[in-house]
Amino acid sequence: MKELVEFIARELVDNPDDVRVNEVRSSRATVIKLYVHPDDKGWVIGRKGRVANATRSLLRVAAANENRPHAILEIV
Repeated sequence: MKELVEFIARELVDNPDDVRVNEVRSSRATVIKLYVHPDDKGWVIGRKGRVANATRSLLRVAAANENRPHAILEIV
């Protein structure tokens, strides 16, 4: 799941070298923190959060395929 978020973010931003992804797994949920350059946050979030919501939807599907209960995306 970490690789999926990293791939999506790198394709969207102007500074792909500044993209970092941390994944913290627990028994209840997987939290994925996405760090991007401050100038690129708008590209990752999108208008009215559409890109972020689409990324979260893909993340939920990936979590379901890995039999994970929840996947949470935090954009930092």
